Amino acid sequence: MSNPYPGPAREALSGIRVLDFTSVMAGPFASRMLADLGAQVVKIESLEGDQVRARPPRRDGRSAYFGHLNAGKQSLACNLKAPAIRDLIQQMVPGFDIVIENFRPGVMERFGLDYATLSAIHPRLIYCSISGYGQHGPKAHHPAYAPVIHAASGFDMVNLNYQDDAQRPATSGVFIADVLGGTHAFGAIQAALYQREKTGVGQNIDVSMLEAMVGMLVYETQAAQFPGDARRPLYTPLRTLDGFIMVAPTSPRNFEQLTQAVGHPEWQQDPRFLTNADRNANWAKLLSLVEEWTRLQTGAQAEAILASHGVPCALYRGVEEVLDDPQLAARGAFTRIDDGAGPYLVTNPPFRMSDSRCHARNHVSALGADGAAILTAELGLSEGDLAALRAAGDLI
Repeated sequence: MSNPYPGPAREALSGIRVLDFTSVMAGPFASRMLADLGAQVVKIESLEGDQVRARPPRRDGRSAYFGHLNAGKQSLACNLKAPAIRDLIQQMVPGFDIVIENFRPGVMERFGLDYATLSAIHPRLIYCSISGYGQHGPKAHHPAYAPVIHAASGFDMVNLNYQDDAQRPATSGVFIADVLGGTHAFGAIQAALYQREKTGVGQNIDVSMLEAMVGMLVYETQAAQFPGDARRPLYTPLRTLDGFIMVAPTSPRNFEQLTQAVGHPEWQQDPRFLTNADRNANWAKLLSLVEEWTRLQTGAQAEAILASHGVPCALYRGVEEVLDDPQLAARGAFTRIDDGAGPYLVTNPPFRMSDSRCHARNHVSALGADGAAILTAELGLSEGDLAALRAAGDLI
């Protein structure tokens, strides 16, 4: 599970420092990717802590969910509403490269920690805001979590339209908008860092989770503007003796390989399947014929036969099976971390770099565990200063 590339294990973002005001998922996903590439990330939390600290799965009071999203970060827990804390953070800002936040628009301004204020103090600052709808527009101040954005973006209705027998949009469980928004934020921050190298000036980044989701609907955006064509082929699960398999013979060559794999080369001369257009028009019939074959195989048998003929396919698996996948193991897709309640696996970034380390760091801070050390190192606060902040209820 180490970097598969030989050579020095450098840190692509070594020396980059981040003040991370994010919580829950989209923002922490982005800042954890920064930490994975070697940035120093200081997570600024409320006195109660990021709410994900309390979410399951928990062991001995520690959330593996939280650890997955926040590995490699330090924690400073404070009362952002306190003027003394605002002043301290403003003093710290010149020592950092990036601020990232995912409050509702306007909240950071009320704290005195908005882009206009902080960039006046530190013009090289890159300031990234992630929100449901973006920082301006008629819905900018509406509350929004990922399931809300899935509904608003058209994503859920697209999927409903692809299900012939469904009567209502699917129940949400995987927070695509959070991960997608966090990934776009990570990419935009890299572009801003590169531009700063050329100009010497930072900038404000405004990430909209709604736009991230809409941008994912590439075909659907065009089909909505130019309706009337035949329905696109849909990829449906095919039943096997012990589960389901996905088969995707999208190209003419794939179709030929499929006919050989299932023992029906005569399909190549069938008028229903002669051309791509013919196959698209009779796609459901083609898949039903393939399913007559897959129903006689176990999933493993079907996958082995189809793959040996070059047919794109994959078994439907649970996440428990994915954790033991040999391909992911060969890629070093997981890192084992320990948050003090025992070890567990978390995902690494899905890319590898030939001269940089790209993996989760084995460190999960307890709430506020690093605050005193950070304030002392950055601003020279004394034990008396720290004690006064704690006595006022403004610092853990």
